[in-house]
Amino acid sequence: MALFLTVAFVAAGALGALQPATRIPSEVIQLTQFGPALGVGLAALLWPGRVRELLAGPVPGRSRQGVLLLVTAPLIIALSVGAYAALTGDAHSTRPGAPFALIAAAQLIGACGEEIGWRCFLQPLLLTRFGPLAASVAVGVVWGVWHVQIFAGHPVYAGAFMTAAVSMSVVMGWALEGRRASRLLLAGGFHALINLGMLLFMDEESGAVLPMVLFGASCLAAAGLWTWKSAGRARSTAPTPTPAQAQAPTPAPAPEPARIPPIMDDVR
Repeated sequence: MALFLTVAFVAAGALGALQPATRIPSEVIQLTQFGPALGVGLAALLWPGRVRELLAGPVPGRSRQGVLLLVTAPLIIALSVGAYAALTGDAHSTRPGAPFALIAAAQLIGACGEEIGWRCFLQPLLLTRFGPLAASVAVGVVWGVWHVQIFAGHPVYAGAFMTAAVSMSVVMGWALEGRRASRLLLAGGFHALINLGMLLFMDEESGAVLPMVLFGASCLAAAGLWTWKSAGRARSTAPTPTPAQAQAPTPAPAPEPARIPPIMDDVR
């Protein structure tokens, strides 16, 4: 895991420094988004079997939360924009300089470049040690810190951004639980919709604190609803022990688990 994170951070910094030379507008795509994908690529060269297993995902579940995940993104943006308009009397909107279809396609590609690292590699890797909520929070913290440039701004802005990153990670973690082949497109689609909404209707890129605070609060509300719904569903579907099972003697301690595969040795 340490190798993946090192490559993701260093490659993102290098790609960000390279972007001005390419003359690709950042509103179309940010090259930094491909840092996590490069980290996964290097890990795949060193541990091909383990990485293939992680990218394949868990045993297919019956989760039908994909559409709801994609609906959550515009709802978060609508709540943020509505709250901003109510507080300021102004509904901010921006007209992109490039064709919208080009921006939308590029944003999806860039979001998938990130999510192959965050939700398709790091999330299942952490799930071998932690539960869904803890793993999602951990990925969200890493994802937020990866946007290191936010810490150059106002502390409240940075705190609100971190809140948003962790909250969105929790939303995606619950929604993608039990998913296999569709994980990348669903995570990338949610991520791209959020980025497009922020580009069109928010002013957070200027460093303005209020839009980011409202966005963070909206993401936190969405994470709370997803956690309440998903945790409640997990409790309701848990098998109830029969009387015979309840009276059964305590089983002998399980044998010591096998050693975690080498790719997890870096986890502390």
